[in-house]
Amino acid sequence: MTSIKVRQRVGPDGILHLDIPVGIIERDVEVIVTYQLVTSSPVTGHSLEKFYGICADDPIVLDEQGISENLDDDLIGVFD
Repeated sequence: MTSIKVRQRVGPDGILHLDIPVGIIERDVEVIVTYQLVTSSPVTGHSLEKFYGICADDPIVLDEQGISENLDDDLIGVFD
C-alpha cells in the first residue's frame, strides 16, 4: 500500500479531482480517502503583518551608549 498526501480544492460541483502518479495507468486500485478541512489559504507570499507587535511584551531598549560590542564576544564560533 502506498500513501499519497495531496492538497486539492473541491470544486463547486462537490467533485475532488486526484492526479494519479505516472506509472499507474490502466490498472485497478483501491482508494481510501481521509480528509481534513484546511482553515487557511495556502501561503502565497511572505508578510510581516502577522508578526506586528510580537515583541510588545519584551521590547528592545537601547540606552545612550547604544549596543555594547561586548555582547558579540560570546557568539564566536556559534555559526560555524
